[in-house]
Amino acid sequence: MPLLTASFDVLCLGHASYDLVFSVPHHPNADEKLFADSLLGCGGGPAANAAVTVAKLGFKAAFAGYLGRDAYGDNHLKELQIAGVSTDWVIRGDSPTPLSVIMVKPDGKRALINYKGNTKALPADSIDFSEVSAKTILFDGHEPQLSLALLEKFNHKTIHSILDAGSLHDGTRALMDKVSYLVCSEKFALEFAKDTKSALSQLAALSPNVVITLGEQGLIWQRGQESGQLAAPPVTAVDTTGAGDAFHGAFAAAIAAKLDWLEVLRYASVAGALCCTKMGARLGLPSLQQHSQLMSSWQPT
Repeated sequence: MPLLTASFDVLCLGHASYDLVFSVPHHPNADEKLFADSLLGCGGGPAANAAVTVAKLGFKAAFAGYLGRDAYGDNHLKELQIAGVSTDWVIRGDSPTPLSVIMVKPDGKRALINYKGNTKALPADSIDFSEVSAKTILFDGHEPQLSLALLEKFNHKTIHSILDAGSLHDGTRALMDKVSYLVCSEKFALEFAKDTKSALSQLAALSPNVVITLGEQGLIWQRGQESGQLAAPPVTAVDTTGAGDAFHGAFAAAIAAKLDWLEVLRYASVAGALCCTKMGARLGLPSLQQHSQLMSSWQPT
């Protein structure tokens, strides 16, 4: 049972997978045999990608979650370590590392298949968080029992908690009204309400800070009685896989750095946009230099 003893800017708790990314001319039809133009293998998963984003942007990051004792798990663990993410709190087991097969079209749109086998969410006592110190904790909803235990531990402390709500499922339902920042995808919003405007209003009753990301359309947000929108940085999309993960990681880092609210949104938007400019989520996560360059040149109107 790992014991967290170090201090981090952002602790990311949730899902880690291994991604097989195929470049395809189009998404296959029924009974169609399709030949890929290229194949890329790399680590993936919302919380794991967010942790790498945090580290690449110059912050101290840790990832807590599960990887199997298989080749995919070994490769992913090495990737995290090379990126500078603390992996002392990764649980290894005999169940398989979740595997994602991603098919990306020339316009950057993707189709994704995920396989978990018999891999289950970790129980609440999998990791001893008694000595953890973090400015911000990011959850992706895929480890609800462990996440709820960690939230309970810090419910009396001034530590920022963020939920990456990619889709509406039991894990995100369990956490959405317990975090200080609820950052949702458009998919989540439309699963929750009939349209994004209604979703924003309803979600704002559950969390004090709500953001709904809208892809190339930017984002909308509400904090108490204040609300607004922000356009997305103009980039040429190659692969949208991981853009949300990069956004959430940069968002958590910006909150840890105590940036002003609108700068937090701009900081996260730049990271998400840059991730779309390369093939593969992990390889698309921006470096500090790339991020700084776009931050300095892009001012939303």
